[in-house]
Amino acid sequence: MAAPSHPPCGTALTGKMEDAGADFNLKVVLVSFKQCLNEKDEVLLDHYIASWKGLVRFLNSLGAVFSFISKDVVSKLRIMEQLQASPQHEHYVSLQSMMAYETGNQLVDVDRRSRHPDSGCRTVLRLHRALRWLQLFLEGLRTSAEDARTSVLCTDSYNASLAAYHPWIVRRAVTVAFCTLPTRKVFLEAMNVGSPEQAVEMLGEALPFIERVYDVSQKLYAQHSLLNLP
Repeated sequence: MAAPSHPPCGTALTGKMEDAGADFNLKVVLVSFKQCLNEKDEVLLDHYIASWKGLVRFLNSLGAVFSFISKDVVSKLRIMEQLQASPQHEHYVSLQSMMAYETGNQLVDVDRRSRHPDSGCRTVLRLHRALRWLQLFLEGLRTSAEDARTSVLCTDSYNASLAAYHPWIVRRAVTVAFCTLPTRKVFLEAMNVGSPEQAVEMLGEALPFIERVYDVSQKLYAQHSLLNLP
């Protein structure tokens, strides 16, 4: 993953955030994660990919600071769509069926030989880790004070999730780039759900849907001892 480009630390972002589109609404995106789980708590990959596309749209609306994540996510979504369009597509309906198929056929690299760098299990794990970062950051925005520094919120969320999987040079570049983040109020307004107060209320209602999908996925990866795939 490439390190993000950024202005010098302390330089404020100018101008309005890139418009995500009049029809964009973060609540719709977050609630869409509810459809990712069926009655058996299987993670349905079609809905998972579609929900992530909505999150990418949100990240892109926030400017270039998050491009290092959104670009990586887009590449992973393309891999998953290719797997779903392959002759083995029937195995890529849910996270559970994909994991059973790939582990049962030795299609997952549990070492660093990289024989299957684009396996579904490895690809979704990268999305899974990024989802944790975004969940923590949005929760931080929801529960923090009005004058909270978004650079601190984002750095704390990053350090608790993605940082462990990035080399030092990327971690350093990312945390410096976070210094340029706009205010909490600007972030909440970018969600297009009304006032900052309404955005906070929406996050309280909708974030549990992401959390549930994350928890089910985390448990599944842990059961198969795949949380640390290279």
